Amino acid sequence: MASWYGVPFDGHRTSNGEIYDMHTMTAAHRTLPFNSIVRVTNLSNGMQTEVRINDRGPFVANRVIDLSLAAAQAIQMVGTGTAPVRLELISGSNPAIGNFGVQVGAFLVEANAEKLKAQLSQRYSSISIATYDSPTGMFYRVRVGRLPSEDAARQLADRLRENERLTTFVVRLDD
Repeated sequence: MASWYGVPFDGHRTSNGEIYDMHTMTAAHRTLPFNSIVRVTNLSNGMQTEVRINDRGPFVANRVIDLSLAAAQAIQMVGTGTAPVRLELISGSNPAIGNFGVQVGAFLVEANAEKLKAQLSQRYSSISIATYDSPTGMFYRVRVGRLPSEDAARQLADRLRENERLTTFVVRLDD
C-alpha cells in the first residue's frame, strides 16, 4: 500500500537533508537507498509514475511507500489517500547492500527515548537514537541493531515484536 504526504511537511527537511517539495516527483521508503528511482504502479487503475527516494517512511503498518503530492496526483490516488501499488527499482545502488536496523519507537520527549534505549540495552546491542526534525517537533527515534542485510533486520524485528511486544519497522541506516 502506498500513501502520500504534502502539507504540513512541505518546506521541511527530508531524511537525506533536502527541503521537501510536495510538487516534485519524490517519495519516502524505509530501506531503499537515497536517490533510487522507483516506478510506482497504482494497481487499482494501472497508472504509473517514477519517483526519486529522498526521505524515510512511511512508519505506518502495511504501507511501503509515501509519495509526494505530485506523484500521488500522477497515479490518481490523492482522493483515496492510499492505493495498492507495485514498485519496480529503475536505477540506484543495490538495495540489498547497506546497514539495516529496526526502529522500535519514536518520541517527542527525548527522556522517553532514552528510557526505552536503557531498557533494551540490557538485552540487545547497538541501540541508537536518531533525531528527526518534523513539522510537529523533534522526534527521537529508537533503533536496534546495525545489520548487513535486510533479512537479518527482519529476523531481529520479529524477535523484538514477539519478545518485547514492540511495533517494529526495518529501516536503512544512512549515517
